[in-house]
Amino acid sequence: MSGIPSTARVVIIGGGVVGVSSLFHLAKAGWTDCVLLEKNELTAGSTWHAAGNVPTFSTSWSLMNMQRYSTELYRGLGAAVDYPMNYHVTGSIRLAHSNERMQEFERAKGMGRYQGMDLEVLGVDEIKGKYPFLETHDLTGALYDPADGDIDPAQLTQALAKGARDMGATILRFTPATGVSRQNGEWIVHTDKGDIRCEYVVNAAGYYAQRVGEWFKPYGGRTVPMMVMSHQYLLFEEVDVVKEWSQGVGHKLPLLRDVDTSYYLRQEKNGFNLGPYERNCRAHWATPGDPMPDDFSFQLYPDDLDRLEFYIEDALARVPVLGEAGVSKVINGPIPYAPDGNPLIGPMPGVPNAFEACVFTFGIAQGGGAGKVLAEWITEGCTEWDMWSCDPRRFTDYTDHEYCVEKGKEVYGHEYAMHFPWHRWPAAPDRKLSSVHDKVKSLGGQFGAYNGWERANWFAQPGDDLSEESTQTWNRSGPWEPRIREECEAVRDGVGVLNLPGFSRFDLSGQGAAEWLRGMISGVLPKVGRMNLGYFPDKRGRILTEMSILRHGDDDFTLITAATAQWHDGDHLRRNLRSGLTLTDRTVEYDTLIVTGPKSRDLFAAIGAADLSLPWLSIQSGTVAGRPAMLARVSFAGELGWEVHARVADMPVIYDAVLGAGAKPFGMWALNSLRLEKGYRAWKGDLSTDYSLLEGGLDRFIKFDKPQEFPGKAALLAERQRGPKKRFVTLVVDAGAADAPYMSTLWHDGEVVGETTSGGWGYRVGKSIALGMLRTDLAVAGTRVEVEIYGERYAAVVQEDCPIWDPENARLRA
Repeated sequence: MSGIPSTARVVIIGGGVVGVSSLFHLAKAGWTDCVLLEKNELTAGSTWHAAGNVPTFSTSWSLMNMQRYSTELYRGLGAAVDYPMNYHVTGSIRLAHSNERMQEFERAKGMGRYQGMDLEVLGVDEIKGKYPFLETHDLTGALYDPADGDIDPAQLTQALAKGARDMGATILRFTPATGVSRQNGEWIVHTDKGDIRCEYVVNAAGYYAQRVGEWFKPYGGRTVPMMVMSHQYLLFEEVDVVKEWSQGVGHKLPLLRDVDTSYYLRQEKNGFNLGPYERNCRAHWATPGDPMPDDFSFQLYPDDLDRLEFYIEDALARVPVLGEAGVSKVINGPIPYAPDGNPLIGPMPGVPNAFEACVFTFGIAQGGGAGKVLAEWITEGCTEWDMWSCDPRRFTDYTDHEYCVEKGKEVYGHEYAMHFPWHRWPAAPDRKLSSVHDKVKSLGGQFGAYNGWERANWFAQPGDDLSEESTQTWNRSGPWEPRIREECEAVRDGVGVLNLPGFSRFDLSGQGAAEWLRGMISGVLPKVGRMNLGYFPDKRGRILTEMSILRHGDDDFTLITAATAQWHDGDHLRRNLRSGLTLTDRTVEYDTLIVTGPKSRDLFAAIGAADLSLPWLSIQSGTVAGRPAMLARVSFAGELGWEVHARVADMPVIYDAVLGAGAKPFGMWALNSLRLEKGYRAWKGDLSTDYSLLEGGLDRFIKFDKPQEFPGKAALLAERQRGPKKRFVTLVVDAGAADAPYMSTLWHDGEVVGETTSGGWGYRVGKSIALGMLRTDLAVAGTRVEVEIYGERYAAVVQEDCPIWDPENARLRA
């Protein structure tokens, strides 16, 4: 079989830096019987890359973790594996043209500090000290990262490959995979040189990942959500003054990113490398007339310089010495993009023992960390850092080809854009619509997408500014602010209604369903006719997910979870499902209303037929406006209220009746304010695998003395004995114009002591609220700390371990 092993533990398809890094980390973990298949030479990222950046800054916490780890790994890799590497630590400068950008830089500095990174915000007069050839007259400031740099991609990949081989792993060059099949619980990876049986398989095929992904469709897979962009960069000839300066100081110029104009400029030897991310960008292999070739190795697209003219002119004005050199070469090659620009790392949705490590737009920057977490996924079943922002299951069935192309172009054209909390990126809307969408829109609904489902974030009134420009702010004030206030007040004083299409919903039944579920959650099950919250820990006792458990019979349940969690939670349930049980995804069959406020009982009495005296957390079948519905007496808003769950076809009549009975429509942003006042956690912000259940303040949802050995029980017992290092707290913040965003740094006596997990304004209490994790000794009511919000520190006070609004829950139980 030409040296092809017949068996392996893991087969990785693809030989880019991410695939080789994954092999390296698997071998490092002791899994040496692993094989990487590469159809050509090993290389980093796309084969046309001349060099790679190693940026250490991202506004995504998980990406920042990956990139920080990559930097640390690469710095010592050459010596560790005895392979020479050209790794230049040059530092980098990101330029700001606005106060909003400077606020973002301050936020990045705070996040970086928490991770041990030495980011520095520069004033305009400080920039030239780092980059003497720069025109600064129209700038506001800059962000400086001293750890950034560039690395030779071929050397990096070969160093990782040598390390993997030295530890016993196998790399097969010129051995492309041609397909996969499955037999007796094993994967068979086919090649022209023979087949390899393995337990696990990884799709690390770069911009060919979608084609490889099609092989897994017969085994539960889906089309990989991605597209391919054309990215051009220009190599400039040597510039004498740059050569003289570099020789004089002994290092290269920092990597320059003009993030508002959208390009990077890197010193390449003694010339420059200019790479724009242009708005008038182009997708490749996106139409029937432009099919992806079977092999694009070592090839390039034709030059297309017209679309770069603006960016070249801007760079020449920003760094005038660039004009002293001619262009020596134009490179135009492929970069894969997922719809949100983040890579796909983790379990392949719906497919057993298959993983993805693909669609990296910055493969070198993220490759070291990506290999680490991919190896953890395979060997441990979980990762050190919560990786939801990269988890392939974050995308579900709405990411068709058109969506991927439109969103990929949008992300590419705004590669360095600021992601304001009030802004919606406009490409590819309306993928999934509620049956009452048109009605919600006619009432002024301004929408956001939640797992592709359109939900109203707020309701505008005639005359409100609905321009995209109005959303370009970090501050809470804007045309939405008075409307959110009105919506919250309506819920507080009367009754409000929120349409929530896309709640992830699973029916679980079969003999033994209750006992199986008890072994999956940390707490107890509700009685028949009741509901409660169930927390699903991983084996470390960390918060994997939260579901509402509705019990219809002894072994008959409905499990309801966040819209975005549909494939994540469904996958977790199915992978662990006991034989003889039935799990059915009912998400698209039902729609949901939250009807809440002190007058909600009167509303249902007028238009429904149900027992409105049943207590909090009860469920029942009834009718609303003559249509069948399930009513659950619960409210994420923290007021008297019910969730109305009804068939999609029945919801328009029910919604009209609820509105006709006097309910005021409210949106997701009002709901966020209302839930913060109650201290209710949100999934993948306050609830994530970065925290254990004990750290998350979920002690009351843990039943240590139940006989079932739920996941993480031993770890939680051990943690309870030694005490958690941090605890969940609610803070009231003396904030300014902006509330605390996710991962704002908490300070005490000049020391970093925690981080926020979410924040916003509470309109019922008239205060800025932050939820977060704080060092345990400080997590005591009355403790004064500081919250860093966009570079400014604001006083905050730890609250009692109860809701700020209605601490006794009297309004809920009324």
